[in-house]
Amino acid sequence: MTGPASRKKLTLADAAREFAKHPSPWMIGAVLVAACVARIVVGDWQLTDALVPLVMVALFPFFEWMIHVFILHWRPKRVGPVTVDPLLSREHRAHHADPRNVSLIFIPWKSLVTWVLPLTIAVALLAFPRLGMGLTYLVCIVLAGLGYEWIHYLIHTDYKPKTGLYRAIWRNHRNHHYKNEHYWFTVTSSGTADRVLGTYPDPAAVENSPTAKNLHAEVAA
Repeated sequence: MTGPASRKKLTLADAAREFAKHPSPWMIGAVLVAACVARIVVGDWQLTDALVPLVMVALFPFFEWMIHVFILHWRPKRVGPVTVDPLLSREHRAHHADPRNVSLIFIPWKSLVTWVLPLTIAVALLAFPRLGMGLTYLVCIVLAGLGYEWIHYLIHTDYKPKTGLYRAIWRNHRNHHYKNEHYWFTVTSSGTADRVLGTYPDPAAVENSPTAKNLHAEVAA
């Protein structure tokens, strides 16, 4: 990792300056601002709007876990003459190969433009009984996405954990990268979904994986 993120005594201000140099935080942030403005303009505040963030807090770790397992760790598959291997999956394999490469930490901007953000907006506009409720969801999910980018980025810098909660989150993801890629799939929480879904073993009982930096590689017998 180059630039400010390579300093041994990295501060949050140093990390934030580096974070702001990359496109995905700005793209997600722009959608967040637009969603907030739209939500205020639409109005129609109801009790169900207060339930949306509570449900999001409960479900986001599981959503994060599923994306990590089924998309980011997707194995390339042949369908006739075509190899199905999404950009997110390819970039994530590169991220595992070089976890300190700052450019590989973020959600690829091409994926954000072509389907991640459009799909997120479409769900908000079409999947809820009220436009206001859908916009409340959009604000929450985009805020969660921005939080994911920040936490994931920070874990891969030289910033040292200062609190017990962040230390647990930091350790969880570092185990995924440097211990065994088959476990510890949550990023923004300390293994919440992992604990429920059986991917939160005692690290002392897990062998170091020879493919943590080379996902899906064949291991010699």
